[in-house]
Amino acid sequence: MIDIERYKNINFCIVCGGVLVIKKDKENKNRPICESCGWIFYKNHIPAVACVVLDEINNKVLLVKRKYEPQIGFWALPSGYMEIWQTPEEAAIDELREETGLIGVVDSFIGYYSGYSPIYERVLSLGFRMKIIGGVLEAGDDALEAVFYDIEKMPEIAFWSHQDFLKKSGIMVKETIKMI
Repeated sequence: MIDIERYKNINFCIVCGGVLVIKKDKENKNRPICESCGWIFYKNHIPAVACVVLDEINNKVLLVKRKYEPQIGFWALPSGYMEIWQTPEEAAIDELREETGLIGVVDSFIGYYSGYSPIYERVLSLGFRMKIIGGVLEAGDDALEAVFYDIEKMPEIAFWSHQDFLKKSGIMVKETIKMI
């Protein structure tokens, strides 16, 4: 039953258009397999990136207020899903620029977080510490606001993964009730 629920909207092959049927694959796992050409649908984590930008002189961290669901109106790190042609580092640089107007480079890898997504079921988030090298701070893309927030007065953070990356960067955050 779990497999049927997990694949309930996966019906047709993207290669030949044939009907997908849930059955055991060569690894003995239930997956949608095309009856016509044998193509197998694998449901995997969707990769995403998140950027931690610190202003250590003024004790602030860069946050964006979310413009769209999930978690509309909540504060988050500049972040987004990786495009198929991007490396994780390229995605982090692009998301930072798109959401904040700032140009940055990757300073270091913070870590990863595997968690729930209301859109894609599971997301594998990669956190990066970023260094700003240019640009002008202004909200863009899917951000209502982009600001350097006082670390001592941190708001609730929208996502567990972002909380994790902030904690791994030495920043304590409020636990929030409505969080994914």
